[in-house]
Amino acid sequence: MVKKHFPGLSRSTAVMKGEAAYAVLAKAQELERKGKHIIHLEIGEPDFQTPEHIRESGIKAIEQGKTKYTPTLGIKELRQAIAEYITETRGVSVRPGEVVVTPSAKTAIYLAMTAILEKGDEVIFPNPGFPVYENMVDFLGCTPKPVPILEENHFSFDLYAFKKAITKKTKLIILNSPSNPTGGVLPKEDLAMIAKLIKKTNAWVISDEIYSRIIYDNLPFHSFYSLPGVKERTILIDGFSKTYAMTGWRLGYFIMPERFMPHIENLLVNSIACTTTFVQWAGIEALNGSQKEVSSMVKEFEKRRNFIVKGLNEIPGITCQVPKGAFYVFPNIKSFGITSKKMADYILEKAGVAVLPGIAFGSYGEGYLRFSYANSIENIGKALKSIKQAVLKL
Repeated sequence: MVKKHFPGLSRSTAVMKGEAAYAVLAKAQELERKGKHIIHLEIGEPDFQTPEHIRESGIKAIEQGKTKYTPTLGIKELRQAIAEYITETRGVSVRPGEVVVTPSAKTAIYLAMTAILEKGDEVIFPNPGFPVYENMVDFLGCTPKPVPILEENHFSFDLYAFKKAITKKTKLIILNSPSNPTGGVLPKEDLAMIAKLIKKTNAWVISDEIYSRIIYDNLPFHSFYSLPGVKERTILIDGFSKTYAMTGWRLGYFIMPERFMPHIENLLVNSIACTTTFVQWAGIEALNGSQKEVSSMVKEFEKRRNFIVKGLNEIPGITCQVPKGAFYVFPNIKSFGITSKKMADYILEKAGVAVLPGIAFGSYGEGYLRFSYANSIENIGKALKSIKQAVLKL
């Protein structure tokens, strides 16, 4: 194989890919600048305001002069609050010394993968899945082992393929439930099977649980971290962006065994130094304050989910499962016989609706589109009407 050369850039930087969501957003905004009205269903961002008591906490922290450096791993009060929250919600005892505060859950993924992976390590991850997983595998020079997430399994893993993917070289398995892009939730029995499969390996597991609070139909949330015997080999990742509509605040965290913290601290001090001080204080208020607005947001998301699924299934050629979590739907468009990118481009240009092609989330996402229903029912209704009119012309 001929090695590629990237003059002026490292190989790892040159191979790093972007995210389709931001590319589609830029294209949609360019059309808006030309006067076209666009309904945005491409970005995974709650359209609600950050709850008032959280905003006020951040403002108060600034007014109190909490704008200086903090300890690299996070202020002790927030680490304590996170430890108590995870202990309560996952049913596993977590100490503040096992908590790492980061500027976003995405940064937590980046740092955790950088900490444990070396060139050539095999990494199993969901496909279709959050693009950062595969991008980081490529960036770190690891061996990708994508495992299909199947529509017929309600967007859970193909466990047969999963079993075949695990080898002695498997260093990391990435789980994401509820899932971006499908909204699928991994059943407890599937999580238990994965826990059983890794017992004879040296693999780590990253459990990305950023959508853990956005679950519908009164279903319980099942965390891989909660299973017996997995804590010492699991890195739990979560954050504040989705649950508390705090995307712009950039606040996340990860949990891992305390014995690694001196090395994690060195990794952080040479990259981020510390997470924004007043944002950390707002995070404490988010966890310890009223959760009423979180419940209201999830109820509204559930209404929107029901509305968009019904509407998509009424469009000839499109079928859509009912997701159990997150705020995405992943409708099947295979009947049209065109690529997901061509369909997404067509819908943007002809219907004025920005959505993402399934291929943006991995090869097994081809034949699907991702819609974010983090928008008003009014706008979703207009989008569905425009899409129906456009695809009837295909």
